[in-house]
Amino acid sequence: MKKTTLRSEVVDTLSLQDLCRFCHADEAWVIELVEHGVLDPVGGTSSNWRFVGESIRRAKKARRLNRDLGVNTAGVALVLDLLEERDAVMRRLALYETP
Repeated sequence: MKKTTLRSEVVDTLSLQDLCRFCHADEAWVIELVEHGVLDPVGGTSSNWRFVGESIRRAKKARRLNRDLGVNTAGVALVLDLLEERDAVMRRLALYETP
């Protein structure tokens, strides 16, 4: 798993507040991503959520889609799911291609 860096420090997990700083987003937006299934934090309540590898990567992509293209939260969820499906299809296709 590729580690995410924050202030030149390698981290495995981020709290809600750390993820917000990392993505330059507010807590309400990150909570909305969790509610739409874009992010899957570890922990029962938002005060003790921890975000790991894939969620950190998805949050960063989600923020770029929202900020750069103006995609709303539901749209972000759809786009990320479609991108992951496309990547899975491309990996499967690569197995059948001959070099």
